[in-house]
Amino acid sequence: MKPGRIITIVVAVLLAFILFRGCSGYNGLVKQDEVVKNAWNNVQTEYQNRADLVPNLVNTVKGAANFEQETLTKVIEARSKATSIQLKAEDLTPENLAKFEQAQSELSGALSRLLVTVEKYPDLKAVAGFQQLQGQLEQIENNIKNSRKTFNEAINGYNVMVRSFPMNLFAGMFGFKAKEGFKAAEGTDKAPEVKF
Repeated sequence: MKPGRIITIVVAVLLAFILFRGCSGYNGLVKQDEVVKNAWNNVQTEYQNRADLVPNLVNTVKGAANFEQETLTKVIEARSKATSIQLKAEDLTPENLAKFEQAQSELSGALSRLLVTVEKYPDLKAVAGFQQLQGQLEQIENNIKNSRKTFNEAINGYNVMVRSFPMNLFAGMFGFKAKEGFKAAEGTDKAPEVKF
């Protein structure tokens, strides 16, 4: 066999390997990207479930005589702000994710204040409808936490693939970039001070 022919065969085999690896890698990146999008959609679904529950909770609480209107107004405003931010999986930049999380945190805080305020109204706490809504809210908050965890796991798998060699070469060629996941809110690294 001639040396030129051997070189041609080696180059052809090498190119076929690179092409096969590139197609396989691209398909893997697409699959991981879709896993991230699906996980993000699940997060948004849980946040929407919470937002859908808020009007029922507010209406139930409104029935209590002399309930603090300011508390209800803040919950309604926070819900409105939280539902106004629609974030698609393609737009998951750190800045957009921070805005989304800020709005959701405001709603969480307003709901927490509402539930603390309800403690002053034993008649309201005894209403079966309120107890049911409160239980649903607790379940939704747990679902949100779990969905965020699943989303971060999907982001981690995607980012490992995008940043690993030689896949990072293909990722760069095809425009796949590392994505940002959920982070703890500022100040949560410090334990709250409890005073009696």
